[in-house]
Amino acid sequence: MGNLVVVGVDGSSSSLAAVEQAAREAQRRRSDLRVVNALSWPVRPMHTPLDPSPLDRLVNDAADRARSVAPELQVTAAVVTGEPVAVLEAESRAADLVVVGPRGMGGFIGLLLGSTAASLAAHAQCPVMVAREEPAEAGPIVLGVDGSQVGEEAVEFAFAEAALRGAEVVAAHAWLPDYAPPGTGVESAERLLAQAVAGRTENYPDVTVRREVLSGETREVLIEASRTAQLMVVGARGRGGFAGLLLGSVSQALLHHAHCSVTVVRGKT
Repeated sequence: MGNLVVVGVDGSSSSLAAVEQAAREAQRRRSDLRVVNALSWPVRPMHTPLDPSPLDRLVNDAADRARSVAPELQVTAAVVTGEPVAVLEAESRAADLVVVGPRGMGGFIGLLLGSTAASLAAHAQCPVMVAREEPAEAGPIVLGVDGSQVGEEAVEFAFAEAALRGAEVVAAHAWLPDYAPPGTGVESAERLLAQAVAGRTENYPDVTVRREVLSGETREVLIEASRTAQLMVVGARGRGGFAGLLLGSVSQALLHHAHCSVTVVRGKT
């Protein structure tokens, strides 16, 4: 972990909350912070020049807000022409983490209420954190485990994040007894969890991990678990997903309904 955290801003209260959380994330990582607004005016009178000056003020004010949270941060600000998802996907190529708010106005309208957050989480080249306006400062990092290859990257992110925050990891796997194939009892689910976190304690000796097999439908039990978490971490697409779907239904449900901030881990491609 390392060098750059990017945050998308649009002047809304939720994006300013995202700026504050992004500043804390950059501070934990000893990274630089880049504040970005997407300049996208698809409908305007012909020959009317784009005037970015209000947006320049917007990103500079957001950068000042980040510095108020973490005065030692190296913060840059930019207004980039383009659609929000395309702009932030491009920014993600050089970033360790992209942070956005749950809903916005202007350049980032529709976050969570529409498809913007899901699209970004599906296409970004690094983990995407959707920050809640009132982020929890305490509680565990809840990690949704399904045993998939994509999920392994989420496991690594969760442990690294827990080490940065001094938090516990709760590795959670949902199990439906009524739908489990014969011979795959709760012991099978417990083995899956154990295998998923195996070796992580050696790399993160100061991180406590608790394994929990939760009885119920995956989306429902993880949303409930998010009530007491400070962060939920999931992979972009897990087992059982269609090959063409870049973001699974569980990840999408958490982006919409989790009670804490959510990080979707897709990883570099």
